[in-house]
Formats: sequence, C-alpha cells, structure tokens
Amino acid sequence: MSSEPAAAVVALDDVVAVLGAFPVLAGATLRVDRGEIVLLRGPNGAGKTSLLRLCAGLLPVERGTGTIFGHDLRTQRAAIRPRVGLLGHRNGLYRDLTVAQNVAFWGATVGATADEVAGSMARLGVDGRLADVVVARLSAGQRRRTALACLVARRAELWLLDEPHAGLDAAGRDELDATLRDAAASGATIVVASHELERAGALAERTVDIVGGRVVEAST
Repeated sequence: MSSEPAAAVVALDDVVAVLGAFPVLAGATLRVDRGEIVLLRGPNGAGKTSLLRLCAGLLPVERGTGTIFGHDLRTQRAAIRPRVGLLGHRNGLYRDLTVAQNVAFWGATVGATADEVAGSMARLGVDGRLADVVVARLSAGQRRRTALACLVARRAELWLLDEPHAGLDAAGRDELDATLRDAAASGATIVVASHELERAGALAERTVDIVGGRVVEAST
C-alpha cells in the first residue's frame, strides 16, 4: 500500500498574479486537501478574493506554480471550471429567469436530475412559491439562497465562497453552515473568505491568514 500523500485539491507554490499592473497575489503558497474546510482571513484588499478567483481558473498565474485537481493553472484553466463552484459578491444569477430556471440551468451543466434540482432548492428554502419568482424580484437574502442552491445542484467538488453569509438571515446562515458541513462530509473541498470570523471559524478546520497577497500563517 502506497504511503504517498493524496494529491492536493489546491496546490499553490509562490504564486504571483497581476491584475492590470498591480500584483494582487505576491507569492502565495497554499495546500488544501480533499474534504477540508479552510477559512481565508485578512483585511480588505489582502488578496482573499483574488485567491478564490485564481483557484476558479479566472485569474492567470504570472509567476510560480499552481494546480487545482492536478490541472495546471497556467495551461489547463478551462479544465478546472466545471469542477469548481465560485460564489462571489455577485450571485451569478440570470435576473430575468425564475429561481427554478436558474437552478435547473446550472444543474443541467453537470447532468443533474429534476429530483436533484428540486432537492437543492428545498435544501436552501427557495422551493414552493419562490420557485416561479423572477430573480430580479427577490430580496438580497433570497438571491443568495438561490445562488447557493445553484452551487449545490452543480455538485461542485471545490466550493470557493466569498462572504457567503452576506445577506442571509439567521435561519439562512444556519442552513448554509449545515450545507457546507454536509458537502465536506461527502468529499467536497471548501475554501471560504469571510470577515465573520466567529461563525466561519467554527466551520473551518484550518484558518489561513492573508496579508498583502501572501499566505503569512496557517493554523488549525
């Protein structure tokens, strides 16, 4: 039986990423293994969002090396995207489609069944009367729940979440936490950037501090 460690889901080594002329990541080194929930902690502008976008294959590597699921972030970014679910400050929803149509659309990208789509909506509380409401008419919290239902329906293997509790009421936050724990227990890997350190820290097995585009400390 091999004693070699399993390949990391996220493996970054001294990665530099530039947006415009500005280095948004200035030498980030990070490993995240399958099933982990990791909290990214740091002040505004530290590079948390940039790190999530890099891991989603949306930000190119300027220097250093990085892989996601073993795919090279320099040359294989397109191969990463179907396996990754990114939830940023924008929810990524089609405003002129209903809740059900949005979740069905994203579920269809991975061949989710109608039952899986319905289950995702029920899990996040956007089924029933909300299912046929156009996204443009939803509250901020309802849009956030819908975006999370889309991510569940997509069966993402790597969840990249930027302030995921924003806009949710207490019940929604609790449901999100339970959803994340269940996803990790099923083998998904979750990286969360949050300023809500008490709540997000209770979810995470490990906290990574980011300052000036660098991972400066990792703790359990």
